[in-house]
Amino acid sequence: MSPQSPPSPPPDARHFARAVTELGGKRPVVARSAIYNAQGLKIIDKGVAIDARLYDRLTQHQLKAPLEDSLDSDPAISGAGLRDAASALVARDRFCAAMAADLGGGQALFEEFSMLPLPRQVAFHLTVLREMQPALWQHALRSALTAGWLAARSALPRYDQRLLVAGGLLHDLGMLHLDPVLLRPQVPLTRERRRQLDTHPLVTVMLLERHHEYPQALLRAVLEHHEALDGSGYPRHIVGAAISRWGRVLAMTELVTAMTADGREAPALRLSLALRMTAARYDPALAREVMRLLAPLREPPPAAGSGDARGDLRQIERLLGGWRAAAAAEGLSTAREATVERVAELCDGALKALTASGATVAQLAMLGDAAADDEGAGELALIAREAAWQLRAVARQARRRWQRAADEAFPPLLQGWHDEVDAVCARWLSRSEAAAGEGADAEAPR
Repeated sequence: MSPQSPPSPPPDARHFARAVTELGGKRPVVARSAIYNAQGLKIIDKGVAIDARLYDRLTQHQLKAPLEDSLDSDPAISGAGLRDAASALVARDRFCAAMAADLGGGQALFEEFSMLPLPRQVAFHLTVLREMQPALWQHALRSALTAGWLAARSALPRYDQRLLVAGGLLHDLGMLHLDPVLLRPQVPLTRERRRQLDTHPLVTVMLLERHHEYPQALLRAVLEHHEALDGSGYPRHIVGAAISRWGRVLAMTELVTAMTADGREAPALRLSLALRMTAARYDPALAREVMRLLAPLREPPPAAGSGDARGDLRQIERLLGGWRAAAAAEGLSTAREATVERVAELCDGALKALTASGATVAQLAMLGDAAADDEGAGELALIAREAAWQLRAVARQARRRWQRAADEAFPPLLQGWHDEVDAVCARWLSRSEAAAGEGADAEAPR
């Protein structure tokens, strides 16, 4: 990791202990060694079965060693089991199947799963993830396959491919140490919840760096899996060349797996559109590989629905173009100049994305009635939704970078700008998506 990395927060023992003790109600979880508190007092004997009755005892004490050091649950995740799970995933998921076919059937990729570095404690974490967070487990498997495919298509050495498969599989282990309410899509992500969610790459790195099997390059990539080339990612907001090659692979992996997960409508079409409209965020060579894979998989646009896509695209364009003027009209202090200009740069990037998609006011006027048929209207609705995502992301950065005091409001014109942003996003995004005022995009369904 870079020396500029923010300090890793300590994992929250309560949430992981809750998952572990609840797992004990589904399958055997046993203390393979005695568990001691920080003062050296034994609180659980070797061989004791762990279940919900022991939750209070585990959380009332600071433990001498991480909980996973003392526990086993057989059969645990293994390399052979991971290989079989990857093969089964390819059999039922058309995107993963396309990746495997693109690599000549994927047998070499499957074998990488069986050879992953997998310390016992990490295998236990994965077992908890599989049993207690099945959606996150499927995301981990799909991420491992996607990262391996991207690494192979990038002609990286086999060693790099194997470790990127590991990075895809392990990059969200820190979520087991956060409040599981953060994973419920119907729960709005408040600012405080978003701050907690933003720590998960740091927590994951802290868990993995306990084990010497994972090199610094992999830990850095895991830390960077929500970063973006334009600086709009997290947790460090780094830009361009500051993001490692492996980090770029995991960042693209996160987008692909989030947008092609089960239940998404027209996922290939939405992903290709998102890549066109977020070109500044992702490695262009990786984006070309994904676009090539998607070409034969793209679906026809879904029904347009009842929203006014043209009208809202005009409003989105006006808001993106209006940030700088609104800030200038407020006569802000020089201390705010850097923040205003950085947000303005993000607005400019989003406006370029609108232009690339052919959805600016001038382009829509030239299009005339060509978008009036069902297919054209459906695609325009998809563009409006993606544009709302881009606008929401810019507003999120404005809120985050402003660094207001607890009782400080935005100046009136900028508050009005945010209010308009919230209104248009509410029309195109779900309640939880529109409420996600800070942080990254991939956890919320696009």
